[in-house]
Amino acid sequence: MRSPATPSMSSGLLTDVGRQRQGGVNQDAALALDLPQGGLYAVADGMGGHAAGELAANLALDTLSQAYLDGRGVPPERLTEAVQAANLSVLRHAVGEYVGMGTTLLAVLIDRGAAIVAHVGDSRAYMLRGGELHRLTDDHSWVAEQVRLGNLTEAEARDHQWRSVVSNALGGEERVRLELFGFPLKSGDRLLICSDGLSGVIEETHLLELLARQNTPDQVARTLVNAANDAGGPDNITAVIVDITRSLRPPRYALPSRQPDGPTYADVLLSARRGNSLLTYLLLTVVYFTLLGVILVPEHRLVLGLLGILVLLGILVSRRLLHGRQVARDADRPTLSAPVKTAPVKSRPMQDSNH
Repeated sequence: MRSPATPSMSSGLLTDVGRQRQGGVNQDAALALDLPQGGLYAVADGMGGHAAGELAANLALDTLSQAYLDGRGVPPERLTEAVQAANLSVLRHAVGEYVGMGTTLLAVLIDRGAAIVAHVGDSRAYMLRGGELHRLTDDHSWVAEQVRLGNLTEAEARDHQWRSVVSNALGGEERVRLELFGFPLKSGDRLLICSDGLSGVIEETHLLELLARQNTPDQVARTLVNAANDAGGPDNITAVIVDITRSLRPPRYALPSRQPDGPTYADVLLSARRGNSLLTYLLLTVVYFTLLGVILVPEHRLVLGLLGILVLLGILVSRRLLHGRQVARDADRPTLSAPVKTAPVKSRPMQDSNH
């Protein structure tokens, strides 16, 4: 376990084999990576046999962290590209005895005053804010889909024989589908990223009670893992806790919005995020016709050049203004769903690192 030396947050993590897994192999893996403006936190839950699941989970997180560090561009795009790289790494190693292996991946990137979530599979992210517990992610699984359709209740899904059948994972195909969204953070927020070995055995009422305790992230992670083992520990158990101890300004880029249709292919998300192709073509068109006019009508080249520059500046300023409005909407929009549970008392206060 470790806590990054970042004054605006602290973290802790713990992963455990559980009490009923044969062979003592832990197919879960966890990540806590310090970054200059925050951190990258993730959980992977491998599948495909003991050795294969363990390899898939660790490959995914190793590749995720390295690809993010090596990436360029704004953080949401770097995170999406890192998830795609992790998917390809798992897929390319799924040969021989490892054929069919895969893993879930749930990553939360903290960048200054915002969190960006990348989600594949049935690991979960929660947030405790002001005594209310919010589930941030929806499971990509068969039973979760049945619950959404009204065919199963949450209680029935918890004990269903197909509860471990995921509908989306890394390593299944070359193009990975994921959910990507972001939201502003506040001082006092507590984030939980966990595998289904935890969320599958601890009811959310109990989860809220444990998260609301005035303990350090390391202590909370230990408490959650112990509670899952006390409930039988049928699967590997992993918990990552991140406490936001100081509010920071959100980043200047637009945060990604949650897609209503669920998981979306990474390349589609990247194209939508960048959204620069039309603008690039427009700018090139203006430059082309400006240069063409200067060549064909040299006696008016000064006027044509100035006109072209003004048009280019107008396009760029308009784009800048639209981007600024989007950032402002990100800061004000209600990004969280209704709380799944509410504590009867206010959640514990967190100390501001400035005091």
